[in-house]
Amino acid sequence: MTKLRNIGKISRRWLQEVEIYTLQDLQAWGSVQVFEMVRGQHPEASLNLLWALEGALLDLDWRQIPEARKAELKRQLR
Repeated sequence: MTKLRNIGKISRRWLQEVEIYTLQDLQAWGSVQVFEMVRGQHPEASLNLLWALEGALLDLDWRQIPEARKAELKRQLR
């Protein structure tokens, strides 16, 4: 996880706590599901983590994710 774009020290630790260790793990679960897994253990996790995860999947800076895609991700949240 150390080389994934947008993923810092705290996010990396949270991802490891839910057994997400690689880009392949993130791809298998998807950004929304992984965000919900993390938020289940860390309710303080903000939507910025969701954007960071999606950015990691797309290899984009999270600030470059289009607003329409962010809205779609928010709709997918439980």
